[in-house]
Amino acid sequence: MSHYILLIKWTEQGISKIKESSARYSSFKASVEKAGGKFIGGYYTFGEYDVVIIIDVPNDEVAMSLMLKVGSAGNVRTTTLRAFTGEEGMKIIKDLP
Repeated sequence: MSHYILLIKWTEQGISKIKESSARYSSFKASVEKAGGKFIGGYYTFGEYDVVIIIDVPNDEVAMSLMLKVGSAGNVRTTTLRAFTGEEGMKIIKDLP
């Protein structure tokens, strides 16, 4: 599984329909699981980003598909970070030529 951190900002449309955000959140969680992934956690935040979500999905293609689906609804803009566990990062560093 690949790990991703999703940094999310409301669009004008998304904030105007804020009361629907709970249903959108649940729908996204179900989409991750349907795609063979795991929803690790989601956090409503304040500051630069409005929501931070952590997911594990099988690969980059699944992550991109999920983000395109979310983005096309027009309620949020996302920044997606591919993340590596500490162990994964240390192995990559260890294997440097």
